Amino acid sequence: MESPGYFKDKLSLTILSTMNDELFVLQILDFDVIITPWKLIGYLGVALFGSRWIIQLVSSSKTGKPTFPILFWVLSLCGSFLTLSYFMFGKNDSVGILSNLFPASVATYNLFLEMRWRRSQKVVG
Repeated sequence: MESPGYFKDKLSLTILSTMNDELFVLQILDFDVIITPWKLIGYLGVALFGSRWIIQLVSSSKTGKPTFPILFWVLSLCGSFLTLSYFMFGKNDSVGILSNLFPASVATYNLFLEMRWRRSQKVVG
């Protein structure tokens, strides 16, 4: 008789396998770009991570000095985790994993500092 863990492992492998199935193909110039669910997650992560600079630009323009609003760090963290997920489960690419671990840890730390600073301002104010 098979153990209950066998079915859970088989289900996990099936889900991961399905995430790598082709959804559709985009033809860009002479290149075929195969789109999978994992690639969509990766593209969303890249879009979130890149959009943080637009947020930072708008914020700095309003204040007239370089600023990093909390949304910058939230987008950084979300984008890093989505692209990290893509590289871990979709590609199994150690270079991509390492290149996304550092920004995620910096964004987490900065969010922690921001929350702590805001909490201290409520006590003072």
